[in-house]
Amino acid sequence: MGQTMRLDKCLGNMGKGSRRALKEAFKKGAVMVNGKFVKDGSLKVDPDIDDILFEGEKVIYEPFVYLMLNKPDGYISATEDKHFPVVVDLVPEAYRHYDVFPVGRLDRDTEGLLLLTNDGALTHRLLSPKYHVPKVYFAKLEKDASQAYIEAFKKGITLEDGYVCESAELVIDKETPDEVLLTIYEGKFHQVKRMFEAMDNKVTYLKRLKMGGLALEPALALGEIKKLTQEDLEKLEQTPVES
Repeated sequence: MGQTMRLDKCLGNMGKGSRRALKEAFKKGAVMVNGKFVKDGSLKVDPDIDDILFEGEKVIYEPFVYLMLNKPDGYISATEDKHFPVVVDLVPEAYRHYDVFPVGRLDRDTEGLLLLTNDGALTHRLLSPKYHVPKVYFAKLEKDASQAYIEAFKKGITLEDGYVCESAELVIDKETPDEVLLTIYEGKFHQVKRMFEAMDNKVTYLKRLKMGGLALEPALALGEIKKLTQEDLEKLEQTPVES
């Protein structure tokens, strides 16, 4: 058995309208529960058990939503900002009522995989230092990388403020050594850029390709969003291990 809640709250959570709009819907006979018309929004229902119809369509109650965004350049990883557009501006209308927020941050000029959700528990598991969630980035550099980079990243890069990063895995493209794949297991502010700056180099382009076991959907264009499936969520949480 799931949770019981007011019928109007259930419908509101599913984006069926404001409280005022729902009152009108009840009056017009637009809502049915278990085959009977309902005009009282305070009726307690269990969305997992009760058969709820709104304007003839079955209401499937989903308390949480999980979205994959291919973040474009120019967007802030936040729900609001005074100067720049934010990633939640890209959320389709169908998911706006969930009030999603980004899981972690990508810099304004960084592209790629960014998760948006209203599930705080999942967000905590993915971002907590207790869990070593791998994040894979593709980076273009100002100068070529070398074997010395691989060894330094594996040992742990020391940032300009003295912080020693955890061991990271660097793969250098043999044909174009200024292009690399980097796997890190933490998420300090501007970390990838600062790691390469510590090697007297500069990141000119950065894109996140993977988080946990979940990879960016190849067909997802910049700015596009995909709703994650249960299989996607399982991939996402494949690798976190509590330390």
